[in-house]
Amino acid sequence: MLEGKRQKQVAGLLNKELSDIFQRLGLNMIDGGMVSIAGVKITPDLFDARIYLSFFKVKDNDLALKKIEEHAHEIKKELTARVRHQLRSMPKLSFYIDDTLEYVDKIEKLFKEIKETPHPSEDKEKSAED
Repeated sequence: MLEGKRQKQVAGLLNKELSDIFQRLGLNMIDGGMVSIAGVKITPDLFDARIYLSFFKVKDNDLALKKIEEHAHEIKKELTARVRHQLRSMPKLSFYIDDTLEYVDKIEKLFKEIKETPHPSEDKEKSAED
């Protein structure tokens, strides 16, 4: 489903403000790894916001997500103060692990594996030439 113009505007605003809040609260560095906001998706009614977090070199993604969720009230409080003039009501924030990088890495490994394994038709062509 396509996002509307207002959804994109609100998502962009939340993304920018959340990045600043994460830096201020020290949530952008957890367990020696880096946490960044990969994206924000807003429902059409603007009541729910899904925040996708990308973890780089974090030992345990689930533990890091739990730590961020423990700070959810503090994050929402500061975010509400920052966007109170742009939004009538604050969307409910939900945090998710963005596994896009892992997925891309997995696909690249599969392609590399396919490229390196000999194809059965190539074997037949080689034996026909001999």
